[in-house]
Amino acid sequence: MYYIYIPKCVAVYFMAEQKTKPTEQSVEDFLDAITNEQVRDDCYALAKMMKKVTGAKPKMWGPSIVGFGKYHYKYESGHEGDSCLTGFSPRKQNITVYAMPAFADHPKLLEKLGKHKATKGCIYIKKLSDIDLSVLESLISHSVDTLKKKYPG
Repeated sequence: MYYIYIPKCVAVYFMAEQKTKPTEQSVEDFLDAITNEQVRDDCYALAKMMKKVTGAKPKMWGPSIVGFGKYHYKYESGHEGDSCLTGFSPRKQNITVYAMPAFADHPKLLEKLGKHKATKGCIYIKKLSDIDLSVLESLISHSVDTLKKKYPG
């Protein structure tokens, strides 16, 4: 947020434009361009799982996030925007799975997941064979349900 002084004591607030938003880039072209065959196959499997959980078709969010569904958020600060309900991105070190609120709320499921690293809203995995896919699907499902309840409409 930027605060600018304008003559006659008029204050104007400018919200920074959201950088990660839906694009018209082809998800299939993006995934097909992944050079590592294992990562590419894992990303297609994640896409299938997330489509099943959300009932939404994949959409590119920014240049490198494959997102599913959409919700509008608004914080007490007044900041608001749109985001995908869940998604993933094949990064150099790992595949990042985005499922905002659910991961920290389900530590027992995370313990059962398998080899991964996690933050409040992301899970980092090297390959799907390192984890229990049914546990990942449960975590994603919990996250999607939580977001839909918190931000209806």
